[in-house]
Amino acid sequence: MELTVDELAARAGVTVRTVRFYAGRGLLPPPRLRGRTGLYGEDHLARLELVRELQSLGLTLAAIEKHLKKIPADAPAEDLALQRALLSPWAPERPELLDRHELDRRAGRHLEDDALERLEALGVVELLSDGTVRVISPALLGVSAELAELPIPLDTLAAAHAAVDRHTSALAVELQDVFQQTIVRPYREGGRSPDERARLTELAGKLKPLLIQSLVTSFQHAVDEAIRRSVPD
Repeated sequence: MELTVDELAARAGVTVRTVRFYAGRGLLPPPRLRGRTGLYGEDHLARLELVRELQSLGLTLAAIEKHLKKIPADAPAEDLALQRALLSPWAPERPELLDRHELDRRAGRHLEDDALERLEALGVVELLSDGTVRVISPALLGVSAELAELPIPLDTLAAAHAAVDRHTSALAVELQDVFQQTIVRPYREGGRSPDERARLTELAGKLKPLLIQSLVTSFQHAVDEAIRRSVPD
């Protein structure tokens, strides 16, 4: 693969200015030169896609630079693709900015101001001063809108959201650490064989949906058990 800077930007879905900016910050290695023309390869494209994945996690450029310094400058595209695959299962949803009309359409109902206040307490939306709404979790909008309409005190909703957020965040950190220590670390220490890299890339893509399904099922059992324990003998 030999791409000009314009072709590289088009393949990565960014502007040429962004590519040059990243290169200036050292996030991309220099291109190979053919005369006065810089040519970029698969490794440049893979590294650029990795930078965008790290940005989707909310990392600053300084943090991204620190992370990329751990990756050899001559790392092949396959290793960079594996890095991205290991990050993707844990990447959060990207927030969306919506006007009230589009918000109602997405939620499947008209949302009054008090409903929006309750959704904000649940951490699903953020009300902006210009009248638009920042939807922090688009996937949760529909079910959260139904939850917000239930006759439950706002304080109760806020406390419930805080409890769920606190425990799920801790669980995500622990699961990520287990995955890194028991799967990723042995791969790195074992010489990074191509066969093992392909297996690990496939595993990373399947991991998130299976963990989520397992988490939902386990939480249902835990709720049932908590209810049973609360009922007097």
